[in-house]
Amino acid sequence: MYKNTIIIYGSSLGNTRFVAEKLQMLLPGAVLRDSVEVGPETISSFDRLILGTSTWGVGLLQDEYETFMEMLQEQDMEGKMVALFGLGDQQNYPDSFCDGMGKIYELLQNKGIKFIGAWPPDDYDFTTSKALIDEQLVGLALDEDNEPDLTDYRLKKWVEQIKTEL
Repeated sequence: MYKNTIIIYGSSLGNTRFVAEKLQMLLPGAVLRDSVEVGPETISSFDRLILGTSTWGVGLLQDEYETFMEMLQEQDMEGKMVALFGLGDQQNYPDSFCDGMGKIYELLQNKGIKFIGAWPPDDYDFTTSKALIDEQLVGLALDEDNEPDLTDYRLKKWVEQIKTEL
C-alpha cells in the first residue's frame, strides 16, 4: 500500500488526468489530486509525491500547474521523495518534448528532495528536452498524441521501477 504517496497532476484536456488515474490504479492506496485542489497542508501531509504535467506549446507548464509550482517552491520539501511524469508531443514539438517535466525538476532540484524514477530516452524520437539530464529523462515521458498505445506498457514498467524506491 502506498498510503503516504500522493499523485498530483495538472490537466487541461484530460490526458494527464487520465494517465494519473491509471497510475493510481497501479499504486493502491495512493491519493490522487488535481493541482488546483492542493495546498500547503496537503504537501506537508505526504512524504512521497508523484508530480505530473503536460507540456504546452514550446515548453510551457499546464496553466494551473504554474500556480501550483509557485506554491510548492515555498514549501519545506527537505527529505521528500519525488517522482515525475510528463506528457509531450514528439512529432509537433520535438525541440521541447516534455519540457514541463524538466521545468518541475529544475524548480525543485535545490529543495532537498530525493528524485526517483529517471527513465531512459531510448524509445523516443525528439531532438531536445529540458527533461533530459545526464542522458536520462528525469521521469517518465509519455506521448498520448502520437504513441498512446505505449502508455500502459511504459506506466507499468515505470511503476515496477519506482515501487522499489517508494
